[in-house]
Amino acid sequence: MDEMLLTFEDKMEKTMENLGSEFAAIRAGRANPALLNKIMVDYYGTPTPIQQVANISVPEARMMQIQPWDKSLIKAIEKAINTSDLGINPGNDGTVIRLVFPELTGERRKELAKDVKKKGDAAKVAIRNIRRDANDKIKKAEKAGEMTEDDVKTAENDIQKMTDKYIAKVDKATEEKTKEIMTV
Repeated sequence: MDEMLLTFEDKMEKTMENLGSEFAAIRAGRANPALLNKIMVDYYGTPTPIQQVANISVPEARMMQIQPWDKSLIKAIEKAINTSDLGINPGNDGTVIRLVFPELTGERRKELAKDVKKKGDAAKVAIRNIRRDANDKIKKAEKAGEMTEDDVKTAENDIQKMTDKYIAKVDKATEEKTKEIMTV
């Protein structure tokens, strides 16, 4: 039974990790290398993450610098950034690509805050689905005679406590990211 609970807790933890990476990709007016995590560059015919073909640094709060290890990749990296949903035009001097992040408008901050809330709600739904799957598995084990009625009650309580804990974590992460976005 403990092994089953660990499996479901692991799934909930993965949901939190996924939410964290989605939040990292939301631009809050500051340059953050995590914004480039999902952008792939055509590297000799193979889609490759930018982090694997260039050095990424943040020299200023609202500027990111991308220095490709192979200078011939500058055009490919610029193209990948332009076709992404980042909404920033890259500039280059022949050796380094610079991304300058404009100050976010109040309206854009509200849109981003709504997006953060949606992602948080989706994570909560995923956690509740994991709870439902866990409860289904417990009921099947009870029908198969593998668990007593007391074990079932204990397991269901443990799953509910775990669910509450992760829902609270999602709420806290959502609140923190919203606060970060709304801070001018």
